[in-house]
This record gives sequence, structure tokens and C-alpha cells, in this order.
Amino acid sequence: MQHTLKDIVSLSGIGLHSGAMVNLVIKPADTGHGIVFKHTPSNCLIPAHWSHVVDTRLCTVIGHDSGVTIGTIEHLMAALRGCGIDNALIEIDGVEVPILDGSSAPFVKAIEEVGVKVQSSPRKAIRILKEVTYQEGDKVVTLKPSSVPVYGGEIDYDNPAIGTQGFEIKLVNGNFKHDLADCRTFCLLQDVEMMRANGLAQGGSLDNAIVVDDNGIVNEEGLRCDNEFIRHKLLDAIGDMSLCGGLLIGSYQGKRAGHDMNYKA
Repeated sequence: MQHTLKDIVSLSGIGLHSGAMVNLVIKPADTGHGIVFKHTPSNCLIPAHWSHVVDTRLCTVIGHDSGVTIGTIEHLMAALRGCGIDNALIEIDGVEVPILDGSSAPFVKAIEEVGVKVQSSPRKAIRILKEVTYQEGDKVVTLKPSSVPVYGGEIDYDNPAIGTQGFEIKLVNGNFKHDLADCRTFCLLQDVEMMRANGLAQGGSLDNAIVVDDNGIVNEEGLRCDNEFIRHKLLDAIGDMSLCGGLLIGSYQGKRAGHDMNYKA
């Protein structure tokens, strides 16, 4: 059955790339509504659907025909999927979802505090019936049949603090909250410098991202788990694949994949 929130959730924080303060309100919605963003300054409604994706270079961005865009939606979308939310209206007064601590955990916590409501209509699902692979160079995303949603992947970085990591999770029994939700976004220090020189990552800090340099992890508190990097990549994949238009029942396997590969797959 479909699910929505029992009550309204309100969150505020800075945008990762804009550095501007953003206010976000998640409201319950009727069956069949889906996840829809409302940009309150313009009153534009943008469904969280792959057909509205306009950019995937550094995050997932959805847009309206008028030119209004909302970026960095993947951590919130992953939290909604992990909590089983099918219907919600998300009101936002900025161009980015707030980054908060760089993970999905604050969104999950806020959703759990108000609770989840079971609705009267069956949930729409998309079942993978045969294996499909999309590849660009050494980047690969493969979708396979599976009786339950499975997300697996592998990353391979030259930086020894990250290195090669693999992980797989069945998206059942609250596993998202326990195994992925608190895993933070990450970047290399030289990439931060390049992004800021181009007017991006203005809101990035050690409070909302893991930063890695040639000597290792810059954050004083270190990692939340040994393989936090690949776990966050799978968190992103869950958020990105939730834009497919229904509950994805199948196995996702990503190798060196990111937002662009997830969208194209």
C-alpha cells in the first residue's frame, strides 16, 4: 500500500553549492500524488521524476519549463524511499535542498518523529524483468531481476584513504536507516578548491562532508564506518533511482557510478 507522512516536517539549513539558507517543509499528500517539489517563491511544481532531471554533474537537479530548478535532492529522496514514503509535497524557498550533515539521517529522523501513515491505494512498482547494462568507459550500472530491492556497488579511487570499496544492501526491514542513512557525502580537497573557484560548494564544510587530502581524512572525528564512501554512493543511487516513477523491485549494481550514470541507466 502507499504511504505518506502523518504530519508536517520542517527543516532548515544551507545549500551545499549556493551557501544560502534554505527552508524546507514536507507535507503529507493524497494517494497517487507522488513526491512533488514546490518552489515557493515562484509557485512552480516540479515532480520528482526522471523526466524532470536537468543536471547530474555534481548532484541531481530537477527543473521546471520556466527555468526554475531545485538541486541536491538525492539525500532527501533516498530518505523518503528508505522510509517508504510514496506521497509528499515538498515546499522549498531556495534552489537546493539543505545539505544538513551531508547524509540522509536528519531527514529520516524528522520523518520518524512525525510517523508514517498507511494509505488506501496499492503502491506502484516497477519490476526488473531482464538484465540491462549501461556502460561508459569503466563506469557501469546494471539492473537485474530480484524478488526484493537490492543495491550494490564498487568504487575505486587512487587516494589510499578511499581506495577500492564494495558494499551491498537489501532495502528491507529498515536496513536503509541502520546501514546507509548516516553515511555522508565526500570529496577530495583539490576538487573543493576547484569547485569554489567556479562558484560552487560555497556551503561545503567539514560539518556536512568528508574531505580527503593526500594525507587521509581531514575531518577530526574521522569516518562513521570503515566503508562510508561506498555506502554513501549507494545512498545516492537509492535517491536517484527513486525518480523512476515507482518502487523499483530489482537489483542495482553500480561500478564507479554517479548521478549521471544513474540517470542514464
